[in-house]
Amino acid sequence: MKVVMPQFYETMQTGKIIRWLKKEGEKIEKGKPILEVETEKVAVEIEAPENGILGRILAKEGDDIPILQTIAVIATPGEESLDIDSLSEEMGPTARVEQIEEVGKPKEEVFEELEEPIVRVPISPVARKLAQEHGINVAKIRGSGPGGRIVKEDVMKAIEEARAGVPLLPEPMPAKLIPMSKMRKTIAERMSYSARTAPQVTVTAEVDMSEVAKLREKLLPNFERTIGVHMSYTDILIKIVAMALREEPIFNSRLEGDQIRLMEDINVGVAVEVEEGLIVPVVRNADKKTLVEITKSTKQLIERAKEGKLSSSEVSGGTFTITNLGSYGVGTFTPLINPPETAILGVGRIADKPVVIDGQITIRPVAFLSLSFDHRVIDGALAARFLQRLKQIIETSTSLLSWPMALLENI
Repeated sequence: MKVVMPQFYETMQTGKIIRWLKKEGEKIEKGKPILEVETEKVAVEIEAPENGILGRILAKEGDDIPILQTIAVIATPGEESLDIDSLSEEMGPTARVEQIEEVGKPKEEVFEELEEPIVRVPISPVARKLAQEHGINVAKIRGSGPGGRIVKEDVMKAIEEARAGVPLLPEPMPAKLIPMSKMRKTIAERMSYSARTAPQVTVTAEVDMSEVAKLREKLLPNFERTIGVHMSYTDILIKIVAMALREEPIFNSRLEGDQIRLMEDINVGVAVEVEEGLIVPVVRNADKKTLVEITKSTKQLIERAKEGKLSSSEVSGGTFTITNLGSYGVGTFTPLINPPETAILGVGRIADKPVVIDGQITIRPVAFLSLSFDHRVIDGALAARFLQRLKQIIETSTSLLSWPMALLENI
């Protein structure tokens, strides 16, 4: 029996073998882990598909293996005399160890070192000829002529300094090359794909957060005292966005060829910063959850993300994403859509500002919401209407203050 690299989510292409938990020849039990695999999103344990003996390991620790490629062979009961070598041959060349080594290892980057970079510098013909005769690199001379042009006197000075052993210009310190992690590579690929394939437009609106602040202030003590969870503004916004997505399902969709698929479930992803980059755990069925349930979910997901313990189901299946940079003091920004989703909401910092209400100037907590959308699916007017609806829910006390009793009954 073959053990293959599983595909945990639809965008997964490869998995990295972190550690084999069993050795060749050891007995294995169905449902018990036999190795650990890391993807760009999660680290997971792979369980044995059947009882038997781990006959041959075909992928080494550290190898990056394409999905559905054979990584091991199991001899199941009744196959104790199985010829593992023959089975490996029958599985084709991609299953053989030497092929795995070639496919699994990333190609080493080759950097050619140039002795002297090609630099265009302004220089007079006389100065250039003089520099060539004395072997002077004009790229290392500071010109004293108009616009930094190198003149004869500059070259003469350089010749004298060279004879005296004085370096022309200090050599730059060598740059430090930092290899990209698997997560960072995937982020780069997905964001490049997002920008390349979807014509993205961003609309922005300033929103009065007074009613949200009142709601949070009213609920926060009860949340912390009863369930020990600190409710954030993002938790409230997840609930508000889920409500709006139910009213405007086109924002909860994805483009598939020449068809638009309206997703039945409303699964809101929340961008979370981790050590190696960014990950988006998903609050599933956010429209059906109470604020208490959403707060508990996001707290658990963020903690698991920071610890690198998210499961594949917790980072897949998102239909809309929220990214909040308010804690970093960012006011407005342009978020990139998380493919294959159709839209993403960026949330800026909440700051007290003077606003005019009924002809009077007053101070209110306001924030900017930035909605990026796929213009192939959504037009600008529709996006503006959706953002207007979010603004209406956020700013209307009748929309928000009717929540608390119903929500607190579920604690």
